[in-house]
Amino acid sequence: MAAVEFPAPAGLLSTSTELAMPFSDAVKYCILGISVLLLLVALSILAWQIFRCFSQTHTLNPHQDTVSSELLHSDEKTSTAGNYSAAPGTKLEDVRTKADRLSRCLSLASFPPELLQTDQDTREDQTTGRVCGSLRFSIFHDQLQSRLVVTLLQAEGLLDPARSTSLQPFVNVRLMLAAAEQKGLKGEEMPPGLWTVLQEWRSRIVKGSCSPVFGDQFGYILQKNVDELPRIHLRMEVRDFDKFSRHTVLGEVRVPLGQLSITHPLELQEDLRAPQKDLVGEVLLSLRLLPTSQRLEVGLLKVRMALTETSSETALYARISVQCNQNKLRYQKTSAVPCSPVTIFNEVLVFSLPELPLDRCKVLVSVFDMQTSGKSNKHLAGRLSVGKERSSEDEHWTLMLRSVRQPVAKWHLLLI
Repeated sequence: MAAVEFPAPAGLLSTSTELAMPFSDAVKYCILGISVLLLLVALSILAWQIFRCFSQTHTLNPHQDTVSSELLHSDEKTSTAGNYSAAPGTKLEDVRTKADRLSRCLSLASFPPELLQTDQDTREDQTTGRVCGSLRFSIFHDQLQSRLVVTLLQAEGLLDPARSTSLQPFVNVRLMLAAAEQKGLKGEEMPPGLWTVLQEWRSRIVKGSCSPVFGDQFGYILQKNVDELPRIHLRMEVRDFDKFSRHTVLGEVRVPLGQLSITHPLELQEDLRAPQKDLVGEVLLSLRLLPTSQRLEVGLLKVRMALTETSSETALYARISVQCNQNKLRYQKTSAVPCSPVTIFNEVLVFSLPELPLDRCKVLVSVFDMQTSGKSNKHLAGRLSVGKERSSEDEHWTLMLRSVRQPVAKWHLLLI
């Protein structure tokens, strides 16, 4: 059966033949002109970028060839190479090194010191390169009351480290006891030259004076064993106060009480000397690097310190902070553990690293002691730092990098 064809409507045929753009010829030519103009602008920008790319490559190639040739032929240089001098004004420098130096200068110059470090307990006191001045004080041992009295009188001739600001000196006083021979767990001998902080005081602040008069008096009740008096040293640090707790140490005075006759008030005046750290214990620290997850595990295992009769009511805890590639991570704190000859923590704190590799990284551990009975302020027992600086690298840090994903433990000296 043949198919029947129906003719198309006349209206559709007329519409298809008359389909056209509803613009006049002038508008069409304007749109075409604008399109051609935009195309020419795009081609011009593309040509300019290609020209810049080729010109930079041509400029950098001689330097790169010179550097590579120096590296390849550095072993083949003879003694006659010392007589060669480069063209004036020619200087080859690693771009990465220059950028790193500029970033460090910007980070140190653009921000004040108080914004670079926000953890007050982990800040270290700044020291001056030059020590000037003297400290006048008196010491008296009251045998009837078994009491040691220290009186701060005056400091003279202090050197102002920053000429733009006036000094605000104060004195930090510590009674240091040379520890007798002690043994820890399993007969472990304590390290030689160990000290114990019996008491710590702080004088008032005298503003705007290079020869401040203090007049502060401090007393300490000696224990039943008066024989420990010859092993007590008096350590007095003169510091310049800073409201952001970055105190500058202007100098210190150390006096061994065993070499003085202090049954009567004895007035002394000693010259300030460069400050030194004292050994107060050891810390067994564990480090573990996890590069895949970009984490650093810091384990505080043991703290070994010399004890006194008052240490039975003392607890220890530590605050650990990590600074990597100029980024300081938030500090973490361990739990408080009752003090013993070898205080066992066995705690691991995890820090998320900002980036790898670790160009410069430092782990700072601050150990504090506090009284378990009553409300008492915490006192800094000692500090230690482990890490990699620009010019030095700690042995423990090197072992950690060689033993990736494996914990590495090592004893460190605790200083104050």
